[in-house]
Amino acid sequence: MNNRNLLIVALLLVGVLVISSSAFVVKETEKAVLLRFGEVVRSDYEPGLYFKVPLVHTLRKFDARIQTVDSTPVRMLNSENKFMVVDSYAKYRIFNAERFYVATRGDERNAVRLLAEQINDRLRDQFGVRNLHEVVSGQRDELMSEITKNLNKVAQERFGLEVIDVRVKRIDLPPEVSESVFQRMRADREMEARDHRAKGEEAAERIRAGADRQVVEEVAKAQREAEETRGAGDAEAAAIYAGAFSRDPEFYRFTRSLKAYEESFNDRADMLVIEPDSEFFRYLKDAKGE
Repeated sequence: MNNRNLLIVALLLVGVLVISSSAFVVKETEKAVLLRFGEVVRSDYEPGLYFKVPLVHTLRKFDARIQTVDSTPVRMLNSENKFMVVDSYAKYRIFNAERFYVATRGDERNAVRLLAEQINDRLRDQFGVRNLHEVVSGQRDELMSEITKNLNKVAQERFGLEVIDVRVKRIDLPPEVSESVFQRMRADREMEARDHRAKGEEAAERIRAGADRQVVEEVAKAQREAEETRGAGDAEAAAIYAGAFSRDPEFYRFTRSLKAYEESFNDRADMLVIEPDSEFFRYLKDAKGE
């Protein structure tokens, strides 16, 4: 191989090295900034192939996908001046690569630290004007939405980050506060239970009184109807007896006497003190009662 061929090969190698060191690809999942001696000269890269000047330009790439910052649990005061231990997290992604690089020097650990501080500051401000119930359940969704909106605006302006969501994973009470809170909750529940029991007993008394009154009314009504029916039956029986006995008065007197004898001599120990010629014995002396 002559010198000319060697020169061509050398030039080709140098060209390949220059191209490989100057060409770069930005993926859809990446954000990139181009630096010239440490200063940002471009950051608005769309996915594709680009070139830079070797030894002059430096390229920094960052993950543009959604990331998670998991804050360290911190103690916060609520509106009742009671401490709470709040554990939170946030979802974010790089919104402006140049602003992100300037604010954090391209170190994502700095971004996580700065964002965690902002999250805790806003949680502290919001929790400070709310009580425990509002923080835990009553206004939790509204609270998280407000914090996310406010934090997203600040993060975009200062750090080039877009905050997608902020959530509280857990809220604990310090041991010295937990016991007093539990005691108060227990007392409230006991008071509520007593109130429910009293209302239940009152309702039960009303139901029992109503049932007793209904029973008395029904029994009285049944007795009245029974007396009316019995009276009607007795009247009808009397009318039948009267009609039957009016046909033969002597037979009526005879049957009445027999009935009287049966009731009077029901027991051998019974004794009557009466005149022998009394009207009572008329049918014992004579079957015709004469």
